[in-house]
Amino acid sequence: MYRVLLLLALLTAAVPISGQTKLADATYPIYHSQTDGLSLAEIVKAAFETNSEIKIAQLEVDKAKARLTQAGLRPNPTLEVEQSSGRFLGSPGDAEFSTGISIPLELYGQRNRRIERAKAEIVLKEAEIATRQREIIFRIFADYADALSAFREIKILDEILSIDLETIKFVQIRVNEGETAPLELSLLQTEVERLRVQRQLVEGRLKTAITRLKYFAAVPYEQPLRLREELPLATFPSLPPSTEVAIAVALKSRPEIRIAELEEQLGNAGLRLIRSEAKPELSAFTKFTTGRSTIDLPTGAFPQDRDRTLLFGITIGLPVFDRRQGAKAEAAIAIRQAQERRTFAEGVIRNEIMVSFQQLETARKALIALETNVLPRSRENLETIRRVYQIGELKITDLLVEQRRLIDANRDVTEALTRKYRAEADLFIALGLTFEN
Repeated sequence: MYRVLLLLALLTAAVPISGQTKLADATYPIYHSQTDGLSLAEIVKAAFETNSEIKIAQLEVDKAKARLTQAGLRPNPTLEVEQSSGRFLGSPGDAEFSTGISIPLELYGQRNRRIERAKAEIVLKEAEIATRQREIIFRIFADYADALSAFREIKILDEILSIDLETIKFVQIRVNEGETAPLELSLLQTEVERLRVQRQLVEGRLKTAITRLKYFAAVPYEQPLRLREELPLATFPSLPPSTEVAIAVALKSRPEIRIAELEEQLGNAGLRLIRSEAKPELSAFTKFTTGRSTIDLPTGAFPQDRDRTLLFGITIGLPVFDRRQGAKAEAAIAIRQAQERRTFAEGVIRNEIMVSFQQLETARKALIALETNVLPRSRENLETIRRVYQIGELKITDLLVEQRRLIDANRDVTEALTRKYRAEADLFIALGLTFEN
């Protein structure tokens, strides 16, 4: 009987497992496809085109462009019309009518200052779109990494489940022949059910990540979204080889630096505008007046000739009390604030780059150790214990313990791959790059 069982064990180890193929055929195409699956770059592109936060930011740019149109307009003239009459004071023959127009004069380059400030605001709002995009990329990367990690974990659990299902067949034969206690079959079946529950939890995590990605990719929830990549092969383009190169790239690419520079430019433009507005305000005007008067005589009112006058002049608003002192001080503070933001952003960027490189290096070292030493040995140990168990020299508990060790080793590999991928994602985001760079 042992010879038959040993032959069955060798055949089970040598022949490909059909249960694993069935599980893969039923599950994997739902979440993964190398032909019609979406890549990370495609999801990001769809998010940039459809995301409401970016659309709102774009509308801020449109508002700034509308303010530019307003800033280029000249001030409106003022029309004045006056009518006086002596009718109510007993002089019905006295009357005067005047009409005039005044035009504010924009001196000291005020109009150009307004246009300059409005243009600087447009550029600033456009740069803020990049900040919104960076925030969305960060959220997409996190969900994408969770999806890849869960998908790989499902594949590992399916592999173990398939092997356990084949082992159950073998143990069932031994129980039927009276070679093994029914308890061993019950323990193995319990382990299978535990792995199935664990797989359901992991698949739930995968579904959650996929649902979040559907929102960013503008995919209807009733339609499937498949991933094109798998965790071991997922990479990011254009990652620099050293921290020095990365910091130099980030300082040129990060939107925070650009925004701080633009805020300083906007503050300087605003300060120049305020200084021009603090100078005397001039308006040119002209007025035409016509009037008539009468002389009251005993015989009645005697009309005199009509008077006509044309008046020219200017009005000057003297900045005696309000010289925009507070506005000037506020603009100067805004400029210093922008300078401090840039200094702060540079420090944060350097720190993010260094942390990302440290995490990436740690994950790479751990992954090499796990893939070259831990995981192969764990697989060999499990295979050896399974064969020894099949010839009746070990208990099923020994097999289950070693199998859980293999599962833990695979989880460690998955975690290391996920940490490596997330470290690359953090570095990609810290660099301020896009997939078009």
